[in-house]
Order: sequence, then C-alpha cells, then structure tokens
Amino acid sequence: MPRVTRGFKARRRRNKVLSLAKGFRGGKHRLFRTAAEAVDRALCYAYRDRRVKKREFRQLWISRISAAAKQNGVNYSRLINGLSTNSIELDRKVLSNLAIVDPNAFTAVVKATGLAS
Repeated sequence: MPRVTRGFKARRRRNKVLSLAKGFRGGKHRLFRTAAEAVDRALCYAYRDRRVKKREFRQLWISRISAAAKQNGVNYSRLINGLSTNSIELDRKVLSNLAIVDPNAFTAVVKATGLAS
C-alpha cells in the first residue's frame, strides 16, 4: 500500500497555521505541531482578552471620573446618579475624556447635575 501525503490541502492547512505563528519565538514559528499548539492558545487568549479589554477600560474611565469628581467636591456614585436623574446622557468614556482634555467642561457638567459645592 503506498503512503498518502494528502497533497496540497494538508500543505495549505499547515501553511495557514504557520502564517498565524509568524513572530513567535523558537520552534513555535517553524515546527507545525508546536506552532499549532501555540496558535490555538494565542487565539483563545485573543478571544478572552477582547472581552477583558472592555472591562479594563471601563475601570480606567471610572477611576478617572472619580478623581475628577472629587476635585469638584462630589463622589463618583452621586455624580452618576445626578447625571441620570437630570437626563444627561454622557457615557463614562466621554466623561473620562472630558475630565482629562477639558476640566472646565467637566466642572460645568458637575454643576449641571446640581451637586457642585
């Protein structure tokens, strides 16, 4: 019985994995079996971390808003509550950017909630 090497389909599959492994160190970018393991792991981490990134950015925005709110004499939770009761629809990303880029505008937003001291 002759040996079957599976031809171009197998080569195409292997080359796809090896192209995804470009930039990996050592044999992980050169050897198919180790590259396949590394690529599987990398794709799992990439999928997971696209979701983790959203959490981390939200935490960052909240801490920035909290620091800017404290400079205006208000704590974070009261500020967010004031924004919702006064129907000011600014999300945390925009508020965080406002606090960094234009502190005077952030102060005006805090005053619009009626909480500024």
